[in-house]
Amino acid sequence: MADAARHPVRHLRWYIAILLCFASELNYFDRQALSVLAVQIQADIGFTSTQYGQITSAFLLSYAIMYAVSGRIIDVVGTRRGYLVFVSAWSVAAMTHGLAGSVFQFQMARFFLGAAEAAVIPGGVKAAAEWFPIRERALAVGIFNAGTALGSTLAVPIIGALGLYVGWRWAFVFAGALGFLWLPIWYVYYHRPEDHRLISDEERALILADRTAADASRPALATLLRMKETWGCVAARMLTDPITYFLLFWVPKYLQEVRGISLAELAVIGWLPFAALAVGNVMSGAIPSYLVSRGWTVNRARKTVTFIVSVVALGLFLALTQIQQTWLAVLCLTGVMFCHGAWGNVILPAEVFPARAVGTVTGLGGMVGSAAGFVTQLMIGRVVDTAGYVPLFFACSSAYLVAFVLVVVLIGELGRIRQIPGHA
Repeated sequence: MADAARHPVRHLRWYIAILLCFASELNYFDRQALSVLAVQIQADIGFTSTQYGQITSAFLLSYAIMYAVSGRIIDVVGTRRGYLVFVSAWSVAAMTHGLAGSVFQFQMARFFLGAAEAAVIPGGVKAAAEWFPIRERALAVGIFNAGTALGSTLAVPIIGALGLYVGWRWAFVFAGALGFLWLPIWYVYYHRPEDHRLISDEERALILADRTAADASRPALATLLRMKETWGCVAARMLTDPITYFLLFWVPKYLQEVRGISLAELAVIGWLPFAALAVGNVMSGAIPSYLVSRGWTVNRARKTVTFIVSVVALGLFLALTQIQQTWLAVLCLTGVMFCHGAWGNVILPAEVFPARAVGTVTGLGGMVGSAAGFVTQLMIGRVVDTAGYVPLFFACSSAYLVAFVLVVVLIGELGRIRQIPGHA
């Protein structure tokens, strides 16, 4: 302990961000396995797109419920202990998919996976609020959130190859087992900056300089619900989260069924849109951080980036309704994924609320966003069976601009931590 104290790790907070990135990467690697293997499982077990929508909606039903609950749990028990429990649970749940043999059994496996995986975003955003000063939080959350897309990116070639060579059941077992390799590292190395034995005094002072008295006490949920900023964060998630689940759960299926790409070809090129999503997640924080370093305010930088990607996403979704060439479709989906990641909806609570409220607000927004996703997944399956994907692309195209307007109206200035009523 004494030796460690004399030799602190420089820039420890960025190593913490990478550790969080790996957690979200594992989370999305597990959940993305189903969409990669869906056509193969569909041929083996036999279910329609409508039934596939019912399977994915089972995930989002429990995800919606537990998103708010898990955020509150993490605010109470802390990020370290919360992640230990939830990562263990989702790893087991992911492995149980390999035992499923019917639509109902897949629904149960997805339900339990959703319940456990819901904690990853509230916990990660809370950890970023604990470990980073306000001016760095957007980039920290962007790095953490990039893991979600990296997990989806890696799932396409790795799970695709496993599905081809060892079968889809063992692919699920492999995906879930990876979580147990991460847990010991988290247990040893993650602590709050106030308690971490490897942090320097200078870095600790930098991190804690932004703390206020509001960070020391947990505000009541009823108090947060009376703040319009809370509803701005919630509205952004409600409009953009259903697109997240549409892109994650249906793009591999779309490329195979509509664009005629085989599972082997998907493993080769299907990762490109998800890689762009990972880059977009990082850019959601990196571009505003660069602009801030050039003299922009956090508010101006974040809103400028968000507005631009909202407009570009609108154009790309509309293009997908018209183009015929497969390579152009993949290119447009790659651009859509980048814009979706760069929008940065999960960053908002960390730019508005004190650290002790971030998990709760993030959880509330995720709950509402997942509930909207649950409803839309049921609708998506029916739309695909009857009208294809074009109506869905039209529906997604304008959602980003509407969400942007609601952020401007309800949240107002980004980068200024609000004083919560009753908390000095």
